[in-house]
Amino acid sequence: MPEKKTLRRARKAKREGKAPSTQAGEFVREEIEHVRRGKHGARSTKQAIAIGLSKARREGVKLPPPARGTTSESTRKKAAADVKRGRSAKRKQSRKSARGHL
Repeated sequence: MPEKKTLRRARKAKREGKAPSTQAGEFVREEIEHVRRGKHGARSTKQAIAIGLSKARREGVKLPPPARGTTSESTRKKAAADVKRGRSAKRKQSRKSARGHL
């Protein structure tokens, strides 16, 4: 799950009419910061970029999957699944479950 400030920045970029790649750049920036701080297993910037783009697609940024011939079949399938997840309606949590159990 992306940080709230990342989501805020991406939404602001969308409101300002920026390109989807600019919106996705916020997610990539967050992942690169995570790599620098050693927050997760991704070591290279390439991995951080891939994770950031995946998160952006899942949050609804209109980034298409990579073109055929540029990446592997599995990468394109994952990107297509992320796009589909980003375009689907977000499920609202019920009030009962939001309160938690007592």
